[in-house]
Amino acid sequence: MGSLFRSEEMALCQLFIQSESAYACVSELGELGLVQFRDLNPEMSAFQRKFVNEVRRCDEMERKLRYMEKEIKKNNILILDTKENPKAPQPKEMINLEAMFEKLENELREVNQNAETLKRNFLELTELKYILRKTQIFFEEAGLGVKPQTYVPLFPDPGTGDDQQLLMGEEGMRPGGQHHKLGFVTGVVHRERVPAFERMLWRACRGNVYLRMTEIECFLEDPTTSNLIPKVVFIIFFQGEQLKIRVKKICEGFRATVYPCPDTPADRRDMAIGVMTRIEDLKIVLGQTQDHRLRVLTAAAKHIRNWFIKVGKIKAIYHTLNSFNLDVTQKCLIAEFWEPLSDENTIQQALRRGSEQSGSSIPPILNRMDTLEEPPTYNRTNKFTAAFQALIDAYGVANYREVNPAPFTIITFPFLFAIMFGDFGHGTIMFLFATWMVINERYYSAKKSNNEIWNIFFGGRYIILLMGLFSIYTGFIYNDIFSKSVNIFGSSWMVVNDVDYIMNNTHLELDPKDACRDSPYSVGMDPVWQLAENKIRFLNAYKMKISIIFGVIHMLFGVVLSIWNYTYYKKTSSIFTMFLPQVIFLMALFFYLVVLIFIKWVLYGPTNPVETGPFCAPSILITFINMVMFKNTPVNEPCSPWMYRGQQYLQYLLVFMAGICIPWMLLTKPYLLMKEKKKMLSNQHNNGETETGIQSQKGKSNMHAEEDADTTEMWIHQGIHTIEYVLGSISHTASYLRLWALSLAHGQLAEVLWNMVLRRGLESDGFIGGFILWIVFAFWAILTVGILVLMEGLSAFLHTLRLHWVEFQSKFYTGTGYSFMPFSFEAILDHN
Repeated sequence: MGSLFRSEEMALCQLFIQSESAYACVSELGELGLVQFRDLNPEMSAFQRKFVNEVRRCDEMERKLRYMEKEIKKNNILILDTKENPKAPQPKEMINLEAMFEKLENELREVNQNAETLKRNFLELTELKYILRKTQIFFEEAGLGVKPQTYVPLFPDPGTGDDQQLLMGEEGMRPGGQHHKLGFVTGVVHRERVPAFERMLWRACRGNVYLRMTEIECFLEDPTTSNLIPKVVFIIFFQGEQLKIRVKKICEGFRATVYPCPDTPADRRDMAIGVMTRIEDLKIVLGQTQDHRLRVLTAAAKHIRNWFIKVGKIKAIYHTLNSFNLDVTQKCLIAEFWEPLSDENTIQQALRRGSEQSGSSIPPILNRMDTLEEPPTYNRTNKFTAAFQALIDAYGVANYREVNPAPFTIITFPFLFAIMFGDFGHGTIMFLFATWMVINERYYSAKKSNNEIWNIFFGGRYIILLMGLFSIYTGFIYNDIFSKSVNIFGSSWMVVNDVDYIMNNTHLELDPKDACRDSPYSVGMDPVWQLAENKIRFLNAYKMKISIIFGVIHMLFGVVLSIWNYTYYKKTSSIFTMFLPQVIFLMALFFYLVVLIFIKWVLYGPTNPVETGPFCAPSILITFINMVMFKNTPVNEPCSPWMYRGQQYLQYLLVFMAGICIPWMLLTKPYLLMKEKKKMLSNQHNNGETETGIQSQKGKSNMHAEEDADTTEMWIHQGIHTIEYVLGSISHTASYLRLWALSLAHGQLAEVLWNMVLRRGLESDGFIGGFILWIVFAFWAILTVGILVLMEGLSAFLHTLRLHWVEFQSKFYTGTGYSFMPFSFEAILDHN
């Protein structure tokens, strides 16, 4: 259990390293991931540091790589992940990488610009092709196929709703009127802008234009964004230069593209032939350009993951070098870092490798430093223990070398969860789901999903696995499988009444004295309780008692763990002023309550005499309350108020001992600390202070003022701690009753779901009944997984988490430390 029980021993080291070998040495330490560097230049901004230019160069390379990655993903090209972990390139290789990325980016941008230009030309030609095709119909309808320079405008019938045509109002020409020369404008506009475009033409031109529109059947690709856009071909007829200028301005405002269109059909036909020829040529050129672009991107996709790793490592190295100090000669760098003592030899070997790779003649010099600063906390974990350690660290990181609750949580957490969630069937579902994640963990670890909920489940797969396994066990003890029981060992109850008596008395309960066999049910709960009317009453008593038993043992274990902290930190006085009164207080009251539960279970039985039979069995809760209040429990004859001989005097003694523990915790620790501080000040005074006159008096006055402030704070802190422990022991014991409450709620909810849903499907017969059962079972299964497994499981998980964070860890765990964050390429690349 090693460093998981107590964090690794850490040392603060100073490193002297030659400038030419610093890069290679830091690279080796980054691959190792066992040192946490300190920033020796906190007063300097990022722009004042020595290697700021190198960091900027890395940022520029990352920008180019992200641009290439974006283009690769846009074209749905698979990025090859070879799982390689290339070493950080040497500084001289940065130039080659920069040149290569610059060449690739320029080539890709040039290809994209050419492709965009070609696509824009293709779009314009395509729009012109549709204009020539569609406007021919408009000209023929308008009668301009023969004489395009003249047109006799007609007023439309408002009731016909002719295809989006607008005819001019007051200034229009009546039928049979004089022929007038008309101008026209053709173009395309985005379909979404059509309604506003029509209204603006009507209002700005006062109805003196004639507009015809038709949609282009296929969507056209935008050359910049590659989005498909629906567009509409339009033609606007007007009379006069002033209206022409106004129409063109409106088209420009609505981003409508205006194209020239010949007047005669022959010219339009010749232009259409030319447009089609140019479109075919552009398609060939576009295909060649796209092929070249795909070749460039496919080649880059094979190496882009390794390039990202290399650039990321280079950038991390220079960021770390920026935290080093330069000596006066500018030839040596000085660094400070925390290291685990057990890995010192490994770290020195990495430094020697880096020095040899750089060709430096002077090896790095590593010295340990003495410091009063608290070291970081480093608990070694693996893929199994990491999730449990994360639960503890979410509350607070342990102080340096403080007892770590994680190894005990591995067992206590799933067990307390299972007490609340105990169901063989639901536990099996949870266990199978976790097993599936564990079996496929390599695949999903490499996949790195962005789904946060899935990542939470997958990260806690081993916690879920144990929670499901323990729930199967407690479900077997409760004999609860989807709210039903199984009769494995044969019930220990038997019916002694005849049929007539049972049928005439609907509210019967089996008498344990007559109906119970000699031996109880072999393992767990007797299945007959599943059919009993007083099932809830029995389970209430049973689960409430085991909640108290496990809760008190859990808290007592937490208090016992505190002795390891006091021993390690050499706080011998705390063992006598804190640990002993806390243990005595907890055992004198609440552990004695647990003892009373076992005494009642052992001494009182259905076949015993009346004095120790069910009639005289005392209430544990009433007995405990009367014990604290120094009262005797009133009983009827021939029952005794006491469960065993000498109980009254023992209880008086236990309450007295618990009462003594309160002033013991409150007074002894501050008194001993004050005494120790006075002794220290007296020794300092006798050893040396030669101040005289006013300065001496002033120094003594300040010293006494600080001493009074410290003493007051000490008494207040100890008073708060004492009150918190005494009242907390009571509230925490009651808090463990949530084990009972959630277990009953889970069982009753499962039973309601069975009776209200699945039972109705089982009551149907025949072919239709089978179909109904299939539907009902699906509905029941969905509700079971969604409500009883997911929602109830989450509820039990949160309550278990609270029991560990508050009720258990508060007895010994401070959790005010800070984590060891080593310089590790693996962690940096995973984070990115």
